[in-house]
Amino acid sequence: MRISPQTSEIVLNALQVSDQAEQTALTQLTTGRRVNVASDDPSAAALEVSIAYQMDSCDQYQRSISSVTSELQTADSSLNTVVTGLQQAISLGVEGANGTLSQQDRNTLAQEVSGISQQVLSVANLSYNGNYVFAGTATSQPPYVVNDGVPGGIAYQGNDGVNSVEIEAGQSVAVNQPGSQLFSAPGASVFVALNDLTTALQDPSSTTQDIGDATTEIRTAYDQLTSARAFYGSTVDQLVASADFLNSESVQLAQQQNSTVGVDMNVAATNLSNAEAARNATVQAAASMSSVSLMDYISTIDAAG
Repeated sequence: MRISPQTSEIVLNALQVSDQAEQTALTQLTTGRRVNVASDDPSAAALEVSIAYQMDSCDQYQRSISSVTSELQTADSSLNTVVTGLQQAISLGVEGANGTLSQQDRNTLAQEVSGISQQVLSVANLSYNGNYVFAGTATSQPPYVVNDGVPGGIAYQGNDGVNSVEIEAGQSVAVNQPGSQLFSAPGASVFVALNDLTTALQDPSSTTQDIGDATTEIRTAYDQLTSARAFYGSTVDQLVASADFLNSESVQLAQQQNSTVGVDMNVAATNLSNAEAARNATVQAAASMSSVSLMDYISTIDAAG
């Protein structure tokens, strides 16, 4: 029997190969990934970097959409309160134009209209996450303040700017309507209209025509506000559509990522079993070789001689 002087090196190399195969399979089973370091598959690892970047972008856009949608829905819900208030004010104006009412009755109606004006002022100064929603881009301060020196007694100190947010690559949406389009549009100011109706109801010299004219002003302001308010519903619909698209894209990217660096768990399990079998076979072979004694070796040489 001949024993190669390279036997130990061959056995060690075989053990290293089987150990590495076993470790790779164990890592794949643990992580669920075929590529755990770039050297496992450089091209796949590079592709995964690109996929991960796209997935991160989708996540960021989805978070932006979620935040913006919440703000828009809050604003729209608050504006619904204003719409209801203006509808009530119109009804009060119609009632006040009844020539049979006493001045005391009109004064009571005037107080109700004045209360509606205060409710509208509260909504107009709505704050969301520390920013004033209806201030245009001047979101750090309340857009409306009491000022007896201006028509309606309420002054707008915001601006006409519109904030926008990117919701997809290269696509942005406006996220607000300035108060100058909702509450104090030229010729359709909610505050001026409510103040005029209050004044007409309180003034004993006002005619039913005066009260009717003031009520018409509120209808005009109401129409302007509801028209501008439509922005919120249409924008939310757009955001929902974008969110659905991004969700679909995220699913596709996740599938692409899995096909690129993911591992077939059955294959990994088979590889682990094969590596363990190879390692055990190598160990057994090494043990068998080491059991050959020096005398066996000499006897083999003599027999050959």
